[in-house]
Amino acid sequence: MPAAPQPRLKILKTYKLFIGGKFPRPEGGRVLTAANPADGTHLAHYGRASKKDLRDAVTSARLALPALAAHSATLRGQMLYRLAEMLESRAASFAAELTASTGSPADSEVNAAIDRLVYLAGWTDKLSQVFSSINPVAGPYFNVSSLDPVGVVVAFAPDRLPLLAAVTLIGNALAAANSVILIPSDPFPLPALSLAEAIATSDLPPGSVNILSGLRAELAPAAASHRDIDALVDAAADPATAALLQVGRAVNLKRLSHFPPHLDWADHDQASSPYRLLELTETRTTWHPVGA
Repeated sequence: MPAAPQPRLKILKTYKLFIGGKFPRPEGGRVLTAANPADGTHLAHYGRASKKDLRDAVTSARLALPALAAHSATLRGQMLYRLAEMLESRAASFAAELTASTGSPADSEVNAAIDRLVYLAGWTDKLSQVFSSINPVAGPYFNVSSLDPVGVVVAFAPDRLPLLAAVTLIGNALAAANSVILIPSDPFPLPALSLAEAIATSDLPPGSVNILSGLRAELAPAAASHRDIDALVDAAADPATAALLQVGRAVNLKRLSHFPPHLDWADHDQASSPYRLLELTETRTTWHPVGA
């Protein structure tokens, strides 16, 4: 009697980090396992980033800033729109992964993430129009204020609506011409790591977006104390992470902005208003003599 066939052993995907437009393995080869919260089924493995991986991502993000600056605001908007197109074409797979990861239906979240990118694409060439100004001064001078990107931004994503939050944090930084390093949700990192695979084949310059999965408690102190990071965005809704970022940035006085814990991520005005973009800019004021 022939032996019964053995059940096939499923090979789990191992998601890597996303640094400089490439997918390196984490330093030291460390990995974590994502599981379905409903039944504990293992879904995939993913890299656990270290301080060394963060330093590599900062270097890549810094090198990407000239490429971002070389593109017009209109072209950056087209890049974000192109990323929205790519999410639209893969909406079913993103929804399936979100549902498996979080245990909740996710079609509406994927649609909201696509809409958020389109919304932000429209702001890239309007931010300066709205917030730049010609200032009245008591003298024969033109005095003009314009907006510059703050530089390298590290954003900590929340556990709630992990794809929409990741898209929002990345899009906010890019719309203001910053490069960004995203630290995704601790328990639900897979949607952000799949987003990295879409970004890798988009029009965005390599290094403009970097995604490091891992543990907030390990990466937050390193990000807060790193002197080549210009701004931190705390959307994690985690008091421990907020405390680590606040203590670390007090030494080097880097900018730190917070999202409230119970933010409605589906609301543009709360999550991605132009004032959220303004937090990631510097105001440059130029004086010029009249008639010169």
